[in-house]
Amino acid sequence: MKSLEDLKRMREAALRKVEMREGGKDYRVVVGMATCGIAAGARPVLNKLVEETAEKNYNCVVTQTGCIGMCVYEPIVEVYGKDGSHTTYVHVDQDKAVKILEEHVGKGNVVEEYTVDAAKAMEG
Repeated sequence: MKSLEDLKRMREAALRKVEMREGGKDYRVVVGMATCGIAAGARPVLNKLVEETAEKNYNCVVTQTGCIGMCVYEPIVEVYGKDGSHTTYVHVDQDKAVKILEEHVGKGNVVEEYTVDAAKAMEG
């Protein structure tokens, strides 16, 4: 059995994790980190997003997820707004990641040319 102190520490750690995920920020930035994403270069993208967010204090939480289901478009970054909005960015590299933070998270402007809809339009 755990001591009361152990249980309190576990509770505090769990609350910190929830705060990191949902923490009252205006945006949640999610990077697809399944095998396909990692192979396509998602790890440096995730690292850049975390570094830039910390350095410039963007109003977002950066997290990772597994397969998003569109392997051909990896690396994928999804931006969820507090207002329920959701934008999927595809073929993201470190430079695009910085621009997504600057424009979308920083100014509220979707970077249309990086979205999945723009990629699909170019295919068709």
